[in-house]
Amino acid sequence: MSGTQYVTPDLKRWLREQLIAGQSSVDLVQSMIKAGWQQKIALEAVAQAKLDGWFKKEEATPGVPDAAVRDGACVLDAGDREVQVLSAVELPRVLVFGNLLSAEECEAIIELARPRMARSETVAEDKEGSEVNMARTSRGMFFERGEAEVVARVEARIARLLNWPLENGEGMQVLHYQPGAEYQPHYDYFDARHASTPSILKRGGQRVGTLVMYLNTPKRGGATTFPDVKMAVQPIRGNAVFFSYPKPEPGTLTLHGGAPVLEGEKWVATKWMRQGRFE
Repeated sequence: MSGTQYVTPDLKRWLREQLIAGQSSVDLVQSMIKAGWQQKIALEAVAQAKLDGWFKKEEATPGVPDAAVRDGACVLDAGDREVQVLSAVELPRVLVFGNLLSAEECEAIIELARPRMARSETVAEDKEGSEVNMARTSRGMFFERGEAEVVARVEARIARLLNWPLENGEGMQVLHYQPGAEYQPHYDYFDARHASTPSILKRGGQRVGTLVMYLNTPKRGGATTFPDVKMAVQPIRGNAVFFSYPKPEPGTLTLHGGAPVLEGEKWVATKWMRQGRFE
């Protein structure tokens, strides 16, 4: 297919039928791309079908965490705190939250993590365990789930906000990026081709959602980027970005990265959510 592409009434009708039948948005986009449609056109067509009310959006995609952003809600009840909805994208599912953490909570998490920082690693591809990877140049550490009062408080808030069981969350990871440090674009789900994946999946199944919380605001750089959809989220203290991926495949369009810090430093806390109880 070449030249100018536009969505015809017949295609709109087909999208409606597929959505009503329960076809996922991700699969519809991938089907259009395979048929020769430009990714941008496919994304817009499926998103518009949902916005036009051609089918009733389910309360939450089965097996995937999500916040109850409905009827244009700007503020959500997270139990002990009201959280702002700054931006919402359907494809991929990306939500930007404001006021998720207080300044005091951000500082407390940084200070608890600071003495335990070490060079960040990634899941090894050809052997069990993890390894240093030049694509990831931050320093980091993991808290045990509920390890400290502030950690437990934030974890409970996240569980309520994203409608996901507390026990299905991994321990919070804190990362520190100094000037020039970055995390090149990658996916958060576990790749079936990697040697470590089978043993990792025994501890709670696949990852299905990611929440990145910004603990400080660098002077320049450090955005969380989504190359497939040309989106960037600026790292503002107390804010967070959430995205989900119902399948462990690139079709979820959740390729993302941490852009290099250009001035200052960046501290983030990441919470990954699994399909089942994380042990």
